[in-house]
Amino acid sequence: MIIKNIFLCCILILAALPQAWAQGNNQLEILNAENLYGGKGVERLLGDVRMKHQNSLIYCDSAHFYSQDNFARLYGKVRIVDQQDPVTTTSRYAEYDGNTRIAKLRNNVVFKNEETTLYTDYLDYDRSTGVANYFNFGRVIDDMNVLTSDKGVYETQIEKITFTDDVELVNPDYTLRSNILFYYTIPKTAETVDITNIVSIEGDKLNARKGSFYDTQNKKFRFYEGDVENETSIISGDILYFDEEEQYYEAQRNVSIYNKERKMEVFGEEGKYWENRKYSKVYGNALVMKYFEADTMYLIADTLISQDSEIDAERYMTAFKNVRLIKGELSGRSDSLAYIYSDSTIYLYDDPLLWNDKSQIKADSIHFTIANENIDRAYLRRNTFAITKDTLSNFNQIKGRKMTGFFLDGEMHKLDVEGNGQSLYYALEKDTLLKGLNNLLCGRIMMHFQQGQIQRINHAGKPEANFKPPHLFKKEDERLEGFVWREDERPTMDMMMAWRTPIFRNREDEINYFEEYEIRLPYPTDEMIQPYLIQEIPLNIPIRRDE
Repeated sequence: MIIKNIFLCCILILAALPQAWAQGNNQLEILNAENLYGGKGVERLLGDVRMKHQNSLIYCDSAHFYSQDNFARLYGKVRIVDQQDPVTTTSRYAEYDGNTRIAKLRNNVVFKNEETTLYTDYLDYDRSTGVANYFNFGRVIDDMNVLTSDKGVYETQIEKITFTDDVELVNPDYTLRSNILFYYTIPKTAETVDITNIVSIEGDKLNARKGSFYDTQNKKFRFYEGDVENETSIISGDILYFDEEEQYYEAQRNVSIYNKERKMEVFGEEGKYWENRKYSKVYGNALVMKYFEADTMYLIADTLISQDSEIDAERYMTAFKNVRLIKGELSGRSDSLAYIYSDSTIYLYDDPLLWNDKSQIKADSIHFTIANENIDRAYLRRNTFAITKDTLSNFNQIKGRKMTGFFLDGEMHKLDVEGNGQSLYYALEKDTLLKGLNNLLCGRIMMHFQQGQIQRINHAGKPEANFKPPHLFKKEDERLEGFVWREDERPTMDMMMAWRTPIFRNREDEINYFEEYEIRLPYPTDEMIQPYLIQEIPLNIPIRRDE
C-alpha cells in the first residue's frame, strides 16, 4: 500500500513538471541591481538593473517588480534586447508583462529592427507576435526613406509597417502624403489606399485617387485613377505606371495626355510617353482635342503619335487609320494625317476629303494651314474636285489639276483652280429661280463664295463656255466626270463622341494633402502622467544587495 502511494505521488510530480517548467521559463528574472528593497508584494530595484525574460535581456536605471503578477515597471534608460531576433527597444519608461509578453514603452521610444528604426513616444510591443503599435505620432527611418504618421503597426515577422492618419514618406527624390500606407521594409516598397499625393524634388506632382504602389529603390510608381503633372504636360489614366530611371509613362483605360504649351489633349484606351524623348503614343479609339480661344478642333483615329522637340522642324503629330476631324464649319476625313506644329499645317493622306459649310473638296493630296487659330488656306494637288450645294440642292462643281482654297473666319471665300480648270455652275435668280446651267473650260478659274454660296466666277485666259436653259438639260450634263457626293461620310460631333467620349477629371475639387493644415494634438508628456503611474513604495526594508 505504501509503495502504491509513493508510485502515485511520483506520477503526479512528473505530470506537474512541464507546467512548472513552463511557468518558470515564462517568469521575469532579476539578474542584477545595486539596491533591492521589498514590501507589499513589490520589489524596488535601483541602479544598474538587469532582468531577463526568456530570450530577452532588460536594462534600466530602476524598476518596480511585481513577482506574483510577473510584471515590471521600468524607469530611466530602459533597453530591451532580444538575443535571438534583431529587435532592440529603448525608452525612458516601460511596463513589461511577462505573462502576455507585451511591453508598453513611453517617452523617447526607439524601436530598432536591423536597418529600420522607429521613433515615437508611445509604443506597445507584443513580443509573442512581433507586432508593435504606436499612436500619437511616430517616425520610421531606414537608409532610403523617412516615414511619419499619427498611428502605425509594425509587423516585424513579415517586415511590414502599416501607417495611418497623416502619413508622409520622404526621401531625396519625392515626398508622399496619404492617410493609409503599407511599407515593406525589405524591398522598401510602399502601397497606399485612396487619395495619395506625391511631389518630386523638381516640383512634379503625382496623384492617385484609389491608391498607389511605389518602389522607392528602383523609383517605379503605379497609380490607380492617377495623374502626373510636370512643367509641360499632365498625364492621367485609370492605371498609370511611371519609371523614373527610364523617364517612361504608361497609362491604361481612360487615358489623357495634355500638352500645356500646345493646349492640346489626347484621349485613348492606352498611352505611352517617353519624357526624355518627348514622344508619345496613344492607342484604342484615340481622340485629340486642340483648344483654340474661339473653338476646339476634334480629331479621331485608331492611333496617335506625337513628337515634341526644341527643334521646330521636329515637332509633329501623326494619326492613322480612320482619321476624322472637325473644326468649326470645317470637317475632314482620310486614312492618315500629319500635323506639323512649327507652321500649323495639317496633311491628309489616302482618299482625303474636306467639307466646309455646303462644300466638299477632294484630291489625291490635301493639306491646310491654321493661322490666328482659324483655317487659313487649303492646298489640293492632283485630281482635285470641289462640289458646292446651292439653295435649290443643285451641285455646282469645279475640277482641275490643283486648287487653293482661301478661308476667312473659318469659311471658304475663294477657290483658285489652276490647270485644266472645268466648272459646272447653276445660274440662279435670287437664290430661288433656276435660270440655266453654265459649263466652263479654262486654264484658271476663281470662284468667290459668300455664306457658303457661289457669288461669282472669274477666269483667266480665253474660256470655252456654253449655257443651257433648264428645258435643255440632259442627265449627263449635270455631272462632271469624277463627281461623287459623299455627305454621308462627313464627320459629326455625335460620331466623334460615339468614337470616344472624353473623361475630364475635376482636379479642383479633389483632396490634396499638401494643401491641408497640419495639426497634431500630442498625448500628455511623461512628466504629466508619471505621478499617476508610480506607486510610492517604502524604501526602508533591505532585502538583498547584489554586488
